[in-house]
Formats: sequence, C-alpha cells, structure tokens
Amino acid sequence: MVRLFLAFVAVFAALPALALDKVTFATNWRAEAEHGGFYQAVVDGTYARYGLDVNILQGGPQVNTEILLATGRVDFAMGANTIQMLETVQQNVPIVTVASMFQIDPVIFMSHPGVGLDHFEDLPKATAFVAGVFRASVWQWLKKAHGFQDDKLRPYGFNSAPFIADKKSIQEGLLTSEPYAVEKQGGFKPNIFLLADYGYDSYSTTIQTRADTIDKKADLVQRFVDASIIGWYHYIYGDNAAANAAIKRDNPDITDGQIAFSLAKMKERGIVDSGDSLKHGIGAMTDARMKSFYDKMAASGLASADIDYKKGYTLRFINRKVGMELRPK
Repeated sequence: MVRLFLAFVAVFAALPALALDKVTFATNWRAEAEHGGFYQAVVDGTYARYGLDVNILQGGPQVNTEILLATGRVDFAMGANTIQMLETVQQNVPIVTVASMFQIDPVIFMSHPGVGLDHFEDLPKATAFVAGVFRASVWQWLKKAHGFQDDKLRPYGFNSAPFIADKKSIQEGLLTSEPYAVEKQGGFKPNIFLLADYGYDSYSTTIQTRADTIDKKADLVQRFVDASIIGWYHYIYGDNAAANAAIKRDNPDITDGQIAFSLAKMKERGIVDSGDSLKHGIGAMTDARMKSFYDKMAASGLASADIDYKKGYTLRFINRKVGMELRPK
C-alpha cells in the first residue's frame, strides 16, 4: 500500500505545473506608491495564487494606456478618473471599467497660506497653474460649479517653481504628490483643497479592460480584480517593503520620502478604503455615484446628455467583500 502511495506521489510530482495566465497591466504613470497594491500583488505572490503571471508596464507622459488597451497590446489598464470612462463611451471605444481602487480621486488645488487664499471660496480669484489635461477636464466642471474663470489660467508643466514664486497663485496636483514637492522646494506647507470635498466625486485608479475580454475571459477578469483588491489590502495595511522596493526598481527617481508621504496621505484621507469600500470592499463602485458624476459632467459640457454612460462600466466583478477580513479590526 505504501509503495502504491509513493508511486502515485512520484507520478503526480512528475506532472508539469499548471501554467499561469500571462497578463500585462499598463499603469498611467511611472511607478509610485499610488500603484502600490498592484506591485504588492506581484511581489507577495497574490497574483500567482490566482493563476496569473502579471507584468506591470509602467506609464509616463508619452504613454497612452487606452490605445494600448484598445489595440490589444495589454490586457488591463489603469484609468486616472471617471472622465476618461465617459470619453471612451462617447467615442464608442469598447473599454469597460471593472473596478476602482481609489474611492477618492486625490486631485487637489494648493495655495499659499496667509495671503487671502485660505478658503476654497477664495480660489477663483487666484492665478491658476493647471496642465492641459486638467484644463480640458476638471477645470470645465470647476467653472460651472464654482465660478472659476479662464482668464486666470496659466500653464503648469509639472514644475512647481512658478507657483512657489507667485504667492497669489494656486496650482493643481495630487494629494499624494505635489504637496511633498512644494514642502521640499518651497520650504512651506501649502493649503490643500481636495476637490472631492467640494463635489468632484470621480473614481480614480480604476481597472479597465476590453469588452471582448469580459465576454470571452470573464474568469480571468474576476481573478485579476480579486487579486488586485487583496494586493491593495496588503499594501495599505500590511508589510509593503517588498512592493516599495519593486516600485523603486521600476522608477529609480522616486525617493523613500515621497513613497512614505504618498502612503501616509492615502491612509489619512481614506483614498483607497473609505465610503462604499467599507461596506463592499476595496474596488467598490455604485450606480448611484456613477450617475451623480455623469450628471455633473453633462451639466459642465464634458459629456453628451444623451450617451449611455452605463456602457462604460460594470459592477459584475466587484462589491463582493473580497479581502475585507484583511482590514485591521
């Protein structure tokens, strides 16, 4: 009997291991803490446990992830915000948002303290340094909802020196990034206005895939979403040293200080885990919030009033409470 058992074990051990499904995921910028959960799922073996061999293709200013996804060069891509989703629907691009790793879009304005720009209501009177993408998107909502004016616009080239020099100015940025640079370069802590606090309820750091991938490989999509969610729980609440090391390997320009600042801000404001994710799990989205955002963007002229925006997302793969047991009690 023992010989039979040993023979069975020997035969089983000789069988080839099941091959992992190879997946490429394109991020929307160079590696940073804001991508940490995805790196975490790679380095701690979560993706592998879900049968996935995931290659993270980092983005940058010259990389268009939506084109890479639409043309089939990558399997999944990171979306920056819900405005992008509405644009793909309007252009009839068959890209679908399947999860949102950030419950709060970290987009902000910064201002100098103590110069009459300490309240959000003060900001429309200030010179505003914003990038072209911001001007074509969020700025249009700000004009409609809060009275900002185009004559105050100045270009932002991802260098905070003009903002630091002009005390009567404001600058766009991300909660997790630009304030750190301003503190280091300018020697002061700027006022920070998180636009989510003033009605901008976009999702951020979303997972996108093609409609045909959902139709033909729904199990693959589910496994990637679930494993990514678990990766984010581990990154936010667990030991993330290996993930941060992987981020630094992909992006040698990022510093430990920047990573620590970004992670602290994500935790402090519940960027990843707050709101609906407290009930449904990280990655959560809801129809009600999608409608709220769509209505605002349509009123601002950023989305057509007659598009079927629901084609741009699905709740099929989320709101299942995956990984919620990993949240500290």
